[in-house]
Amino acid sequence: MAHIGTSGWSYDHWAGVLYPPGPPTTRRLQAYTAEFRTVELNASFYRWPPVRTFASWRDRLPEDFRMSVKAPRGLTHARRLREPEAWVDRITAGWDALHPKHAMLLVQLHPAHERDDERLDRFLGRLRADIPVAVEFRHPSWNAEEVFQLLERRGASYCVMSGAGLPCVLRATARRVYVRWHGPSHDALYAGSYSEDDLRWWADRIREWEGAGHEVYGYFTPRRSAAPPPARRGGTGSRGPRRRRERGAQRAAPDRAARLTRAGTAGSTRRP
Repeated sequence: MAHIGTSGWSYDHWAGVLYPPGPPTTRRLQAYTAEFRTVELNASFYRWPPVRTFASWRDRLPEDFRMSVKAPRGLTHARRLREPEAWVDRITAGWDALHPKHAMLLVQLHPAHERDDERLDRFLGRLRADIPVAVEFRHPSWNAEEVFQLLERRGASYCVMSGAGLPCVLRATARRVYVRWHGPSHDALYAGSYSEDDLRWWADRIREWEGAGHEVYGYFTPRRSAAPPPARRGGTGSRGPRRRRERGAQRAAPDRAARLTRAGTAGSTRRP
């Protein structure tokens, strides 16, 4: 099974594309969940929500909806995983309040955070075993076999990335595979629009992971002024898109992920 969604759900430039024009921002989540079956909570990176907010999301989300949660920058960027105990307690409380609508915890490390196996292992060891975690490494020093083996021992997922200046390493270190699409541009993150060929290539990779017994969670990072990224409700291996809207030049953006449902398997295991 694959679950495809976006990083965040409330963007002004999606009005008239994903949301009807003019609704209050409080209704955007409802509009999003009518089209998608998963989301990556990005706001938690900047300010960790109180437990009551997680409980509110739990009550508002559909039964089959799953929310991944991005770890706070206070843990990943300010402290760079040092002395994680206080943050781990807060994360666990929010995670429990979201039950059973939670998917995965994303831990995105600072781009200047160089490899430190001992610190990473200590952090992962502090997390409760039933919290599935994916780690996104932005510094190239982490791309080492020993790091992948550490993740495997801890049951943690390596976050597969697509984006300018980021290594695209198709490594599955746990039962769940976590993918983040930051844009196809070679010059800047969060720029460009994935072509149909790009999406077919990624759909093949998803099929391969599914064929190997993995569950896939994938999220497109929206551009600052773009139509909703490509992941209609259903995703790869599920019911498929409910409907498609054609909005002039923005037509392709909401439909891109739906095309993932029509792709087959096979092909190379690395992007050419």
